Amino acid sequence: MTSLDHPRLSGLGRNPAAPRDVLVRLAAHKAGRHGMALRRGRLEDAVVEALLTHGGGDSAVGLHGDRISPEMRRRIAGHPDPAIRDAFPDFVRGTVEREVSIGIDALEEAYGRPRTALVGAPSPSLRAAVARAWYDRPLAVQAELLADPDPKVRATATEHEQPGVPPEWRDRCLADPAVRVNVARHVPFTAEQFGQLVRSGDLEVQRAVAENPHLPAETVAHLLHVDDPHVRVGVARSRHVDGETRDRLYALVEAERAAGDIEAEIALTWNSPGPTWLRDVPLAERLTYLDCPHTEFRRVLASCRDLPEEAWRRLDDDPELAVRRAAARRPDTPPQVLERLVRAHGDVFHIRPLHVDHPNFPRHLLRTFTDEPTPNARYLALQDPELPVPDLRRLATAAEPFLRRGVARHPNITAALLEDLLSDPDPQVTDEAAANATLPPPRMYRILAAAGL
Repeated sequence: MTSLDHPRLSGLGRNPAAPRDVLVRLAAHKAGRHGMALRRGRLEDAVVEALLTHGGGDSAVGLHGDRISPEMRRRIAGHPDPAIRDAFPDFVRGTVEREVSIGIDALEEAYGRPRTALVGAPSPSLRAAVARAWYDRPLAVQAELLADPDPKVRATATEHEQPGVPPEWRDRCLADPAVRVNVARHVPFTAEQFGQLVRSGDLEVQRAVAENPHLPAETVAHLLHVDDPHVRVGVARSRHVDGETRDRLYALVEAERAAGDIEAEIALTWNSPGPTWLRDVPLAERLTYLDCPHTEFRRVLASCRDLPEEAWRRLDDDPELAVRRAAARRPDTPPQVLERLVRAHGDVFHIRPLHVDHPNFPRHLLRTFTDEPTPNARYLALQDPELPVPDLRRLATAAEPFLRRGVARHPNITAALLEDLLSDPDPQVTDEAAANATLPPPRMYRILAAAGL
């Protein structure tokens, strides 16, 4: 067996066109089982049986829910081997005890009870897991969690803005050390309640209050005197400070960062939604922020949808890439703006939809991106599902493995080019080539034979 066999087998396990008998044979190899664990859709019963035979409890962890048939779910639930029978429930229970997030459906399946019952489970770790996973729980359930005797559960229930804290619970939350920081960050308290939080003298609470979008002006005034970079940045983002005060606060934190203060660095670079209140103010007031020297204000402004043409022209030419990318997500972005942006900087693949998927993007020009000097821009040519084979061949010889991986995934790839990439020195390229649905079945069987399967 060569070093190429493992990624080939793993990719073949993911291949949506792999026949049942191929998957059954793959189940005998660890790499094949790994690929099938990443495979989408329901597995046939014969494949599940093969996975249980060769993978035991390790494979059974991923065999649950809609991924397998009801018959196989019953088969696993009554399996004589506890390592198989309890694999998924034990995995979920371990995840719960480690306080790692897991979906509410998985919790219901593993514990065999509906979420409404799990809220009252004896284990505080399980109750906290439900609070972490049941995002759209009703306010009545939220109240039950806020009253939980375990501080960990109460803290988890208030980690996010939704479902929120009912008004009648806010005084109680203010007095609860377990949730005070969480609720200070997003609950719309009264001015007096905000005052209590600021006067607490607790720096973590004051930092959280400074981020709260509902802060009244009087609370902002009190926070101006707190000597902390996180508080300063939070206050600088407030609607209640004038431009001069905002500039002064940012300048103080910038100076602290230049002096090597790590907290100042975090305060300025920590991923934050920014001054989102700006979207809700009258248009005339919003437009005054076109000249704001602070990028996050222009970025939020660029996320609006009702700006005049001159404002869009300025945002499309903003010196900061983050602002230009935000502006390009408006519904009527001109084609030439979209093309210019992605030619110069590529796309952001962790944010959907992509800029090249914008209705106005000139997709007929995608294949011309193969001539761009930057690899990030050349990669976008692969978003054309009909990219000509000569262009695919050129990209398949690129020095950058991510470009070759993109070619290996492409639906228009030829059998000859796919064969070349199945021997690529980068194992991830090989894996992607084996996972391509255009891989001919005879080639799949040769991969199995070469691996002794």
